[in-house]
Amino acid sequence: MKDILLPVAHVFSLVIMVFAASMLAPLILAIWGLDPALWSFVISAFATFVIGALLWLATRRFKRELKTRDGLMLVALTWVALPAVAGFPLWHYLPINFTDAYFEATSGLTTTGGTVLSGLEYLPRSINLWRHLLSWLGGMGIIVLAVAILPLLGVGGMQMYRAEMPGPMKDSKLTPRIGQTAKLLWAVYAGLTVTCLVCLRLAGMNWFDAVCHSFSALSLGGFSTYDASIGYFDSLPIELVLIVFQILAAMNFATHYLAWSQRGLKAYAKDSEAKAILGVLLISCIGIAGFLYYHGTYADYGSALRHSAFNIVAIATDSGLHTQDFSRWPIFAPMWMLFLSCVVASSGSTGGGIKMIRTLVLAKQAHRELNQLVHPNMIRPLKVGGTIIENRVVFAVLAFVFLYFMSIVTLVFVQLGSGLDFMTALSSIIACINNAGPGLGLVSPGSNYGVLTDFQTWVCSAAMLLGRLEIFTLLVLFTPALWRK
Repeated sequence: MKDILLPVAHVFSLVIMVFAASMLAPLILAIWGLDPALWSFVISAFATFVIGALLWLATRRFKRELKTRDGLMLVALTWVALPAVAGFPLWHYLPINFTDAYFEATSGLTTTGGTVLSGLEYLPRSINLWRHLLSWLGGMGIIVLAVAILPLLGVGGMQMYRAEMPGPMKDSKLTPRIGQTAKLLWAVYAGLTVTCLVCLRLAGMNWFDAVCHSFSALSLGGFSTYDASIGYFDSLPIELVLIVFQILAAMNFATHYLAWSQRGLKAYAKDSEAKAILGVLLISCIGIAGFLYYHGTYADYGSALRHSAFNIVAIATDSGLHTQDFSRWPIFAPMWMLFLSCVVASSGSTGGGIKMIRTLVLAKQAHRELNQLVHPNMIRPLKVGGTIIENRVVFAVLAFVFLYFMSIVTLVFVQLGSGLDFMTALSSIIACINNAGPGLGLVSPGSNYGVLTDFQTWVCSAAMLLGRLEIFTLLVLFTPALWRK
């Protein structure tokens, strides 16, 4: 067993040391602003680096090329263990226990955006920057970042990339070398983040808020520097900027790269996921705005459209930013938003849920089965966007969706058994497994996850990790076949 675990632990030690370096950003901000959380970051960065260094020294003789099993283990280990060290500064400075610190860090790294904290505007700036930086790093995946760095240290990256990248078609690459692919994806990600930052500054945010919310928008992380989230600003230009960049973040970043490299929009026109996302969002925003206006939630259709558009886009793309406590809307609207959070985000994006490509595959397969009933001898390949989808991919999608819904059902029953009411239990699990942020009931935008017990908080943390790693990556570790030589 040690021949399996120790090589993985060796690579994980490098990830830990690289991650310790990311704490320098809030540390520098704390020094510059004489931040009261300064020593929390000094201690946390030092402790994290020492842990990584000691683990590296203890496992360096076990260094070898990673196999597929090793890649799966490394990804699972990284995402389960990293929130523990990421939560060090929060645990050290804030009056919260380890459970809440782990939840907050997990929510950041998995880009969920649910929080247990209140009084966000009164937190030290270094703490708020750290929360948003966690979301930004988790957006494209710390492992994908490591893919671009670790090959320089003689560690293979393909296995990690295949385990980390979302979506059912993981074999497609933009370039022959996996490290170069990861760098290109990060370049697109960083470029869009900087563009969003500048646009938010021009729309009226100060520089600090613009940095934090650009991190949230592109990672679809949902964290804010204010308890009222984007509702604090009450600014239509800010909302429009965030709507645009949240939609971009919910699309496949490979499509963004192709559009940039081709200097045109043809890549989006050819992307069946992008067209489906835009269509679903447009119809939902117009329809829900009419629904809210009809029910008297807002006095005029313009206000209804403004607030429905921002909040629907934010929840559907699994961002979690909000301008209104949508739990107070007629129940159809927030439930429709939770449903959209399951299906809207694209594969290869920073969003969660089933993903639009799987939704399209399921819809096409259902149509094919209906035709097969009418014409039993008909042979028709399943196509999405002109591309033939192999049956093995269809079967994988069916298996994923089954495990996805069974995970939701199981975790909802666990929450119900712990004493939660049905609406809170259901919405908290759906919001967490889709990495969408706020739910309904006790965890609505007007409240937060701090009202849950420690046990309920751990269940939500597990749901976030399941959703971020698309269920298979964690559940496969419990498959006996994986451990056979």
